[in-house]
Amino acid sequence: MTKRKPTTLAGDVPSRQQIWEAIRTLHANQRTITMARLDLLLPKMPASRITDYLRGLTAAGYVERADPQKRSGKVTEYRLARDIGFEAPRVRRDGTEPPVPGREQLWRTMKIIGEFTAADLASAAATPTCTIAEATAHEYCKFLARAGYLAITRESGPALPTRYRLAAGRWTGPMAPQIRRTKELYDPNTRAVVYARVTRVEGGEP
Repeated sequence: MTKRKPTTLAGDVPSRQQIWEAIRTLHANQRTITMARLDLLLPKMPASRITDYLRGLTAAGYVERADPQKRSGKVTEYRLARDIGFEAPRVRRDGTEPPVPGREQLWRTMKIIGEFTAADLASAAATPTCTIAEATAHEYCKFLARAGYLAITRESGPALPTRYRLAAGRWTGPMAPQIRRTKELYDPNTRAVVYARVTRVEGGEP
């Protein structure tokens, strides 16, 4: 039977995170990992997506075959070999790790650097393999501030950019809140839309 495509929108919990949580659930319940068990836990996930991620996790050493000498025709079983916690490993099918996306770098960096401007944040979050445009940091800070994640410590003025800091108690987890195409801010740590921009029509009414 052909599976339905997941109905999550851009910015929702990534499929790798859902698969990783299912793997950790099986491990916590002292059960080996099989495609059939993952399929039961993730009924809307395409089997090919589960298989690709499982292959990548195996190549990277996060999971391993429970029975390397498995005979032909026997169900392949895996076990969790390296549990790094809640956040799902980001791996390609061959087990290599792609660069961390820019917004994830921004989110992680703002927890560390204290007060910052968008330019400060973009510079601090950049890595040799990931440069981040100031405009990207500016848009992200603006959305996070509107959602209450960032406190403004200095309003912008002539030749003075806005300064921010992470608001007390607003670090919700390791996954970066995402700006959806619909201009909503979605937090995959809490699995909730935390800000939606109101579009006003002529006359000023929403």
